[in-house]
Amino acid sequence: MATTSKRVLWKGAISFGLVHIPIALHSATEEQGLNFDWLDKRSMDPVGYKRINKKTGREIARADIVKGLKVEGGAYVVLTPEEIQSAYPRTTQTIEIEAFVPAGDIPFVYMERPYYISPINKGAKVYALLREILLRSGKVGVAKVVIATKQHLAVLIPSGPAMVLNLLRWGDEIRTWDELELPPAGVKAAGLSEKEMKMGEQLVEDMSGAWRPEEFTDSFKEQILKLVEEKVKAGETEEVTPLEAASSDDGGAKIYDLTEMLQRSLGASKKSRPAANVDASEEEDKPAAKAKNVVKNTTKTTTRTAAKTATKTAAGKPAAKPAAKPAAKPAAKKAAAKRKAA
Repeated sequence: MATTSKRVLWKGAISFGLVHIPIALHSATEEQGLNFDWLDKRSMDPVGYKRINKKTGREIARADIVKGLKVEGGAYVVLTPEEIQSAYPRTTQTIEIEAFVPAGDIPFVYMERPYYISPINKGAKVYALLREILLRSGKVGVAKVVIATKQHLAVLIPSGPAMVLNLLRWGDEIRTWDELELPPAGVKAAGLSEKEMKMGEQLVEDMSGAWRPEEFTDSFKEQILKLVEEKVKAGETEEVTPLEAASSDDGGAKIYDLTEMLQRSLGASKKSRPAANVDASEEEDKPAAKAKNVVKNTTKTTTRTAAKTATKTAAGKPAAKPAAKPAAKPAAKKAAAKRKAA
């Protein structure tokens, strides 16, 4: 059995007629089931949920989601948050008993969730008075209460020294058994003999005992926990890197712009390599300068190759190299032509 929790869910009062009992509401149950987390088997990263448009398969933002109720014909009526908020019942912090009924009149199928109730502010005597009256009369109080903006039907039941507020399901939430194939009620109507009844009663008597909840345990949970313990001892565990908590006003993931992401990446890169006495701007210019030199050298090589090809003779041999002073030849030719004419 789980330990008692003294944490108060809310403080209010039990009210019936002119009687007013100040009380505090406590949770009477504690979930003890196993919660399996989803993990990516390739990387052991946590796997979460997304808001997906079922038609397109694309993720959509919270701001683009509205609430709608399906009506006859398949159409939907969309309600705004303000319209929904206005329909919430007024939170009064009061358990308002509307009737007292015999305890056996409420089928257990209506029971949903129990809460303990304790007296506060000198309400112990009136609390005890109501508890003892319910025990002596064999009755329970049917009430309405608002918890977390939701109105509930509830029943106030005495249980040992405490009173329990058990939330009930509404009548339209309970399915009828009318269409089920059930045997008729009654011994004779069901075709049972007296001998069969006595044998059955004897079997029940042999198996009867006091209610000890600690004797009934969750075998699935025990088997899983035993298996987990064995794997831990054998070293068969996986490390899951915790995700950084995302903080933003709208509750969504934090978005970085490209500049910030680059700066963060550069910072991480610099930390992972030895520091050098070189200016960061010079380091960033090296790739561009290197590319520029490659283009320049390639251009020079191409120009030299084209020049060599152009100076080849028709036979494929290279032409003679030009004289050291090609500018002097035209002047010598002119002088020789003048002497011949004279």
